[in-house]
Amino acid sequence: MAGGKEIRTKIKSVQNTRKITKAMEMVAASKMRKAQDRMRAARPYSEKIRHLAANLAVANVTEYRHPFLGKHNHEAVAPKRVGVVVVTTDKGLCGGLNTNVLRMTLNAMRQWEAAGASDIRATCIGNKGLGFMQRLGAKVTSHVVHLGDKPHLEKLIGPMKVMIDAFQNGELDVVHIAYTRFINTMRQEPVLEQLLPLTGDRLGTPAGSWDYLYEPDAHVVIDELLIRYVEALIYQAVAENMASEQSARMVAMKSASDNAGVVIKELQLIYNKARQASITKEISEIVGGAAAIAG
Repeated sequence: MAGGKEIRTKIKSVQNTRKITKAMEMVAASKMRKAQDRMRAARPYSEKIRHLAANLAVANVTEYRHPFLGKHNHEAVAPKRVGVVVVTTDKGLCGGLNTNVLRMTLNAMRQWEAAGASDIRATCIGNKGLGFMQRLGAKVTSHVVHLGDKPHLEKLIGPMKVMIDAFQNGELDVVHIAYTRFINTMRQEPVLEQLLPLTGDRLGTPAGSWDYLYEPDAHVVIDELLIRYVEALIYQAVAENMASEQSARMVAMKSASDNAGVVIKELQLIYNKARQASITKEISEIVGGAAAIAG
């Protein structure tokens, strides 16, 4: 059994760790509320522009068809050239959040390769995803890291434009996005969705059909609208991932703090037993010594 001094040192170490995890839990709880507010604030815009894009594109109210909905939709079932946007966090200590989305992405990449994909490109949003893809030896065409606690669209546009331009130029057949969707504080699920070409499942079917007056013309309006729509999808994915990150970190730090409390109790019990054994041994030695002198 370890000595009393060694056990006291371990208890002190665990107590210090518990203070850190408790502080991180409180910080994550504060950031989580702000991240959730930003995520929910972005949803009305995403929903509105989705309805507009559905009416203009899916309902085919104009003769013009944007490249995002062009012939790529009707080509081979198994695309040969695939792009994937991987959204992860810049920091760790958030449970299995990054592990789950990266495992899902890796499995998807293996399935694409098994289906005959010859060119798989990646755009990484977040330091954890970038490090994983580099270790994997994947073809990373663009990346952005150190986004901070809130998503900034101006930081996302540059890296995403590389992937979007590759699709428009015919270098890619399909583009997917992988991120963690926020369900509630205790549940976040990894999601892999098709970003380009835009599918009917993603746009949704419009409830009714109506026409617009275009200024200057339908070509310019639809081009701009669908670009903004893709940007809204990416922004919303990053916002969902950040809300998931703070929720997962708060839960992970709370679990770490609770586990530290359990460890402290166990070490305290061990220390008390060691101290009691030491006292009993000293008493026995004193009684034995006294009996030897008296005898």
